Amino acid sequence: MLKTAKIFGIFLALSVISSVPALAQHAEEHTAHAEESHGDGSHEEESFNAGEFVIEHVSDAHDWHIVSFGDTHISIPLPIIVYSKKPEWHDGKSFHVFMSSKFHHGHADYKGFRLSQTEENKGKIVELDEQGQEAGKPTDISITKTVAGILVSVVILIWVLLAVASSAKKNKGKAPSGLQNALEPIIVFIRDEVAKPAIGEKKYEKFMPFLLTVFFFILINNFMGLIPIPPFGANVTGNIAVTMVLALFTFAITTISGNKHYWKEIYNPDVPWWLKFPLPLMPIVELSGVITKPFVLMVRLFANMMAGHMIVTVFVSLIFIFASLFNAGVGLAASPISVAFSVFILMLDVLVSFIQAYVFTLLSALYFGMATADHH
Repeated sequence: MLKTAKIFGIFLALSVISSVPALAQHAEEHTAHAEESHGDGSHEEESFNAGEFVIEHVSDAHDWHIVSFGDTHISIPLPIIVYSKKPEWHDGKSFHVFMSSKFHHGHADYKGFRLSQTEENKGKIVELDEQGQEAGKPTDISITKTVAGILVSVVILIWVLLAVASSAKKNKGKAPSGLQNALEPIIVFIRDEVAKPAIGEKKYEKFMPFLLTVFFFILINNFMGLIPIPPFGANVTGNIAVTMVLALFTFAITTISGNKHYWKEIYNPDVPWWLKFPLPLMPIVELSGVITKPFVLMVRLFANMMAGHMIVTVFVSLIFIFASLFNAGVGLAASPISVAFSVFILMLDVLVSFIQAYVFTLLSALYFGMATADHH
């Protein structure tokens, strides 16, 4: 156990250290850009913009950046799929598919499209008119870093769970081993400690597929986000669009499964008449609760996972902030402390990854239980 903990600690430290070259390159590019911006030939340096780097690190992208060496950027290109609303600007074609490498790290045009560098649309694909000026955004359904991360996690999840199911069938009546031994206690825990108490002994089974799916999907993406090496490292659960879709699934199942008693308690609750007439105060409160429940699910998961990524990046950024404000020696002296705190936050994120997957699953089960509860 101690040996495993040491290996895990070393791995987390290497994960943090692996992000340092990217930060260093960002600092170098930012300084070069600041020097070029002075028209009088002066080379006045601008301080390292940590905020800009942190946002770039946690936001979505059209390629999977690995590392940079000077002006050479190594990244995995992803498919760009766009539908133009102005086909006359693109030789009469509306639908376009090509790889993000055509943009040359965001500094080139291709087929009348560009990755915008403006403050309003930074990082987004924009259309160029006949004069080469940005003139709006096309319908973008590209495979971004977040989408690619989801696809990778789904493949891993299907492979792992099918392997466990196959092992369980072969070893029926025997003690579990391997992956089955690792996942079976978790599955039993979700069934006995989450689904049954929250939904009820008679009704929990039909909700188990969704509860297990959402738990393992969130958990595996939380873990994958802590590994900064492709095909991992995508901040999937730190993307509010992803957490919104998960929350909408919970909302849809709750709404569809709601029985007569559930809807009666929303539109005609058992409260004094003066709380319902002439102003339907309690029905308004109950109905707002139906909307705020999935909203809370969405924001809680997004905020917690986003915060973990941002804090780690900020701690590592301190090395270059000190180097920019003082000198390289001060930045080097601060690096052990920054890396140590980053490793601590990463270890804390491992615990948070479990907790957030559990909380999302538990709250979903509670909502299902309230929607299907019998009148007492």
